Amino acid sequence: GRKAWLFAGSDRGGERAAAMYSLIVTARLNDVDPHVWLADVLARINDIPNPRLHELLPWHWKAHQQVHNTIAA
Repeated sequence: GRKAWLFAGSDRGGERAAAMYSLIVTARLNDVDPHVWLADVLARINDIPNPRLHELLPWHWKAHQQVHNTIAA
């Protein structure tokens, strides 16, 4: 964070760091554990067709997890 983000090594590295930080903050803003969410998304992304990729966004993922947990309980 803070000033350390100024030194990403290269422009491309800075863009990648910004993208990852954006994903993590978006998950946190939606009350989703970023580690759990990213692990699940990375495990499932290859099996989901393009028209359904929106289901992996944190706000949709959280709603799906809540429904799935309710059914499992």
